Amino acid sequence: MYDVIVAGAGLAGCCAAISSARQGLKVLLIERYGFPGGMATVGLVNPFMPYGTYDVAGKYISVNDMGIFSEILKNLSDRNGLLENYFDKRKNVWGGKEVPHENRHTFNEEVLKIILDEMLDAAGVTVLYHSFVFEAETVNRNINTIKTIGKSGSLKHKARFFIDATGDADLSSIAGCRTEIGREDGKCQPMTLCFRIGNADPVIAREIIHDKQARDRINEKYNMLQNKGLIENKRENVLIFPHVANGAIHFNSTRLTGLNPLDPFDLTKAEKTARKQVNELLEFFKEHVPGFEKSILLQTAPQIGIRESRRIVGLYRLSESDLINCTKFSDSIARGCYPIDIHNPDGSGTRITEIPPGEYYTIPYRCIVPEDMDNLLVAGRPVSSSHEAHAAIRIMPICANIGEVAGLAASACIKHNKKAAELDISLSFDKLSSG
Repeated sequence: MYDVIVAGAGLAGCCAAISSARQGLKVLLIERYGFPGGMATVGLVNPFMPYGTYDVAGKYISVNDMGIFSEILKNLSDRNGLLENYFDKRKNVWGGKEVPHENRHTFNEEVLKIILDEMLDAAGVTVLYHSFVFEAETVNRNINTIKTIGKSGSLKHKARFFIDATGDADLSSIAGCRTEIGREDGKCQPMTLCFRIGNADPVIAREIIHDKQARDRINEKYNMLQNKGLIENKRENVLIFPHVANGAIHFNSTRLTGLNPLDPFDLTKAEKTARKQVNELLEFFKEHVPGFEKSILLQTAPQIGIRESRRIVGLYRLSESDLINCTKFSDSIARGCYPIDIHNPDGSGTRITEIPPGEYYTIPYRCIVPEDMDNLLVAGRPVSSSHEAHAAIRIMPICANIGEVAGLAASACIKHNKKAAELDISLSFDKLSSG
């Protein structure tokens, strides 16, 4: 018997499990893969999107780099797991040339796996890898037990409170909670398989990452071949990022539209088609980008990245106007400054609506409480929101913050014998956790 069971060990799930366990509760964390990190590790979603903003005077304002997520950043930095360290501690030299100070967003996902394992162990979380949640027994608006399936068969797990951090609201759906998917017509933002190319000229690779004109030249050639029907990928440009390895570039450039991320046959088609797009982009760079003639494919993500799937129907549905107006809710549990970033579900094009400089929006507690379950909270991107609002709050730093508070809220509900909807989140967590 556990106090809290968390399904899904992405950043949201890890932060939820750690925060609950630090309150002295017995916590079980269940994950389908053999390592933690979710999209950060299994999807190679890199770098972390902006977790701070700048006002009109250029002053930095911290938004998400706090709490457990700030601990993760510090641990990555201490372990040479952030790109800044790969340059700063090696005298900022790349290919014999001095390079500028790097950001704290690009990370080494292999180091992140180790760090998250250590943080979970230190908090006293029981971790179960290689296991799927496939069944839930509910009684009077409460989940009583869940079942997982693994190599040894099915196992039953009982807890007082549950947190769904599966990314796709799997546990919520299995338990019978009402959910919605995608925009009004049911279509979701496209899936993307991230990948890396290596063995490129390091100086040229660096130039491409930092020089907009260099990227414009690549995209001009890419669009020309696309218009001639020689490139099948529907994405309108090549989206690239730095990588921690010398002479390597990270790509977030494949695009799979018109497929259901909850259908295993559609997911299979997406994975196979995406790998064809990866090869297409590799050949494009080898043939048309100087310095990449001898480049090689280093890695494709173990799983395709899913931007959008199920979302719960919660006590409050976060809207696009809430974000644009930078609404500050009285029951706020997390903040965000990332723009509304909608990748076209129908094909090419991306619509971005920026948040005013120096401003941020908030996410209310009511968004993580399903309307039809009393001992369940949701952490990460499946919280209750519109298609448009979801396109902003889906990023990992925000999900990590939501997860941490979900863990604290579950602990508070247990300690004060409250249903999820009854918790007064306006009280400080110090008071809630101390009684």
